[in-house]
Amino acid sequence: MGVDQVRQLFNPQSIALVGATDKSRWSWSIYGNLKLHGFAGPVYLVNPRGVPVHGEPSYQRVTDLPGPVDLAFVMVPTSAVLDVLGEVADAGIPSVVLLTSGFAEVGADGAEHERQVTDLARRRGLTILGPNGNGFINAAAGITPYGLPIDNPLLRGPVGVVLQSGALASAVLTFAQSRNVGVSLLVSMGNESMVSMTDVMRYLIDDDATRVVALFIESVRHPEEFVALAREALVKGKPVVAIKVGRSQTGARVAKAHTGSLVGDDAVVDAVFRRSGVIRVDSLEDLIITAGLLAETGPLPGNRFGFVTASGGASEIIADRAEDEGIEVPEFAPETVERLRKVVPPFAATQNPVDVTGYILINRDLMRNALAAVQDDPSLDALVLVSDLPRTAPPDPAPVVEMFQQSSEVLRHTTRPVIVMGNTLTDITPFGRDVASQTGYPGVLGGIQHGMTALGHAVRWSVLHRAAAQEAARPADGAAQLRQAEPQQAELLSAGQPGSSWSEHRAARFLAAHGIPVVPSALVASPEQAADTAAAVGYPVVVKLAADGIEHKSDIGGVKIGLTNAEQVRAAYADVTAAGRAAGAGVQGALVQPQRSGGIELLVGVVTDPAWGQVLAVGLGGIWVEILADTALEVLPVGRTQVLRALRGLRGARLFDGPRGTEKADLDAVADAITAMADLAVRLGDRLEALEVNPLLVRGSQVEALDALITWRQP
Repeated sequence: MGVDQVRQLFNPQSIALVGATDKSRWSWSIYGNLKLHGFAGPVYLVNPRGVPVHGEPSYQRVTDLPGPVDLAFVMVPTSAVLDVLGEVADAGIPSVVLLTSGFAEVGADGAEHERQVTDLARRRGLTILGPNGNGFINAAAGITPYGLPIDNPLLRGPVGVVLQSGALASAVLTFAQSRNVGVSLLVSMGNESMVSMTDVMRYLIDDDATRVVALFIESVRHPEEFVALAREALVKGKPVVAIKVGRSQTGARVAKAHTGSLVGDDAVVDAVFRRSGVIRVDSLEDLIITAGLLAETGPLPGNRFGFVTASGGASEIIADRAEDEGIEVPEFAPETVERLRKVVPPFAATQNPVDVTGYILINRDLMRNALAAVQDDPSLDALVLVSDLPRTAPPDPAPVVEMFQQSSEVLRHTTRPVIVMGNTLTDITPFGRDVASQTGYPGVLGGIQHGMTALGHAVRWSVLHRAAAQEAARPADGAAQLRQAEPQQAELLSAGQPGSSWSEHRAARFLAAHGIPVVPSALVASPEQAADTAAAVGYPVVVKLAADGIEHKSDIGGVKIGLTNAEQVRAAYADVTAAGRAAGAGVQGALVQPQRSGGIELLVGVVTDPAWGQVLAVGLGGIWVEILADTALEVLPVGRTQVLRALRGLRGARLFDGPRGTEKADLDAVADAITAMADLAVRLGDRLEALEVNPLLVRGSQVEALDALITWRQP
């Protein structure tokens, strides 16, 4: 859907409720929301009997309405939907919210009914949100055609919320209101028969009233569009925060390789979100708290924070959580400590985090003075004041309001950004909200646990935003993009048959032909030839089965290592080829290779994810790959910098530094080899299902693929 169609949908000047009836709670809620929250245009009620509804006259048919209508909210029985939509189109109404359920969510018959609905809508020029959705709340414009009650007041703000869940929408709105986080638009998507989540994302990215986009995602129907929009939002500085449910590995994982067991669906989503700058959170609370923080602060200048609290315990929790989130809590400069000593009690802590102690009950200026004392410290990028809004109104609220007014003045004039964070996650009361509104006091993050999580997300997103904005500002290398996008014809011609697998012999030759370092290997067809080749190679040697269709040769006894004489080599040849025949493989002979020892074994693989495309997995490899499961994922294409980041991000990355006398790995050489594999995968495009090297042996600056597997994709 185009942005203009979606904008028209969310900004109607007149609304018709089709199927309105006093017997329906949906009908009461929608009508009540529109009236309670001040919808300025006419609201027409359509009831087939033409009886009064909700104390107002109704019309029997849509075509009987006395004036033009911009939006029809349809809540008729499933069997009547097609006829009603025909009437809506006849009346010239462009947009529809379809509340009715009983479509694709109930099975094949419902899906066919939904297809008929969308066919009619496309023929007649209708834009449909739903079916099976609660509608939307355009809080920025005071337009609330939404199927569940909306409490008053409706807090307007800069967070746009899109949910692939009808039932959770009200819970998310309630929590946002309880934390004083206002929304610009909230949409319950329903079945997305026409208007999709990405359509609404595009609208929100273009919407001046929205500074942050918050998503509850069950599935991404248009992956390429999602990634493109997320990158656009990142460059523009409009954060996208998302909770993605469905962590279990339930998608199609068809790669015939170790990589397939490591690249789970949820791990790929993590990699896609990280690459696209989408902030992934684990709870609805973090969704709203993180979105609310970024809506207020925008990009943060760095990760070095100064904290001012009135609790030693809070200071200790903050220090622990800061380490979890990669937030630095630097020591104050001597001049900062000296300024602090002049304003806090002698028994207060003057290190970071600052604990001004409970003496604030005597000196209410203590927190403000401490904040002013540390704000100019040269080691800080931003400040956090740990304080809560008042909960209950005293008999005379004026002193409380005055205190927060003074605090607001200090916060507005600090030389560093200041974020206010509460101690615990509690609702902001109406009195607290009123004080904040009167004084201009900033939003308060919901508790140390969720607040520090939000700070960590905001810092990491800010780094990604700056990098993306700088990259977007650089002129594009058109020639490089062309080289990346167009597969080389020779590579396509030499690719395997769709659905086939190449085991080591063919796969290694293919990789070597494209500049990827591979261990020397010779294909032999008899025990004597194996022994002669081993003598030429030099002992010790390895003998491996050569047969396509066997992904893991060692599992069937197809690999013999540490062979030191001709007799062992002849026996090994007989054993591995017999194992291949017993497994029903088309045996081509055996491979003889020099024995390699020492070094670090890595797995490097590329698989084609059904939704997101090619994904690179890099991890500690060899026989321990599934047990260790120490893997970093990147969505292709990647550059050398991203590969180095993936290598350094492994839990076992310290092995590269040569601990306990082992040889230090040349990570630049490793990254060159892995980048070459990734580039080859990109050039092969959709011909490739999976490409794997396991292990890639790293010994200092020597990097070699010791085994390889390629699976070609079915059409």
